[in-house]
Amino acid sequence: MMLVLLFLATCFLAYSNGANDNFKGVASLFGSRTCNYRTAISWATITTFAGSIMSIFLAQTLLKKSSGKGIVPDHFAGSEYCVLGVAIGAGLTVILATLTGFPISTTHALTGAIIGCGFVAVGPAMNFFSLGKGFVLPLLLSPVLAMAVAGLLYVIFHGARIALGLKKEWCVCIGEGERVIAMSQPNSLLALRAVSLPSHLTVDEVENCRERFGGNFLGFTSQQVVDAAHFLSAGTVSFARGLNDTPKIVALLLLWKALDIRWGFAAITVTMAIGGLLNARKVAETMSKKITTMNHGQGFTANLTTAILVVLASLFGLPVSTTHVAVGSLFGIGLTTGNANLRTINTIALSWIVTLPCAAIAAGATYWLTTRVF
Repeated sequence: MMLVLLFLATCFLAYSNGANDNFKGVASLFGSRTCNYRTAISWATITTFAGSIMSIFLAQTLLKKSSGKGIVPDHFAGSEYCVLGVAIGAGLTVILATLTGFPISTTHALTGAIIGCGFVAVGPAMNFFSLGKGFVLPLLLSPVLAMAVAGLLYVIFHGARIALGLKKEWCVCIGEGERVIAMSQPNSLLALRAVSLPSHLTVDEVENCRERFGGNFLGFTSQQVVDAAHFLSAGTVSFARGLNDTPKIVALLLLWKALDIRWGFAAITVTMAIGGLLNARKVAETMSKKITTMNHGQGFTANLTTAILVVLASLFGLPVSTTHVAVGSLFGIGLTTGNANLRTINTIALSWIVTLPCAAIAAGATYWLTTRVF
């Protein structure tokens, strides 16, 4: 019974993770209006799925590190009550943030859940040094590093564009249209009628204007090259997220010795994809539109920064948060361009602070209850 509950709780955590995290890699595609929401979430699902499958072969170091051993005594980290508490505590925290539109870190929630279970069970026996070195330090450094790298890359790319003579162009819509106007009728009543107007110039709000890059490069328009690079970088971020996050969740299933770990990876991969397809919209709005406004080049720079940092973290086995890196990259672009929404960033930062104690309380309570019920 406990193993079945553990499997279901881990799948629930994977669903919550997909709902909160899957869109983060493609947020700039939607935010810069390079594509619509459906295209963005589809691309995120495909590339995250690919990264999750590849993690079976490339992320063994992270799989072992994410089991919780080293933070709490080994015999406790391998207990079914601890693992169940961690899965439920982290899953509840992430899904609550998702439903309210806050992009939080699953890694941060897992860390808090491990702390909560460990504190209830072993108290002072927890290895806080290992916790700080292996989890907390990377989580604190990743957003700051992402802001610095994104800002630096944007300055470099902006200077390169000017040096290459690639100018920005604005689209202006000219064409026929219709307008409904009141026309006098023989019976002295007014009637509404649609009248075709000659060619006219459309004026709209600044945020609805379309900006694009002029010029050509290697036989393609500069805009096509930028958009292709943007999609590639977004796919790389999503691939890296699947590579980095899937082993963290699958590690909770290592306790089930009879379960082939490949089936564990398959179950987590599928439920993660479903979560992103069904429940990513609110987090998408926050990531894409509320942190900063961005054009195509700025969105590409933010995605490239996130991809580089998350891929390096996966290769070196560091459990950094894709959320912290992605938000840090977008905020770094916003600070550089002067378009950052400080109020949104403050709110997101507060949700990050609340994540750890919230997950700790939920996991600790779950552990306490299960040890007395089962």
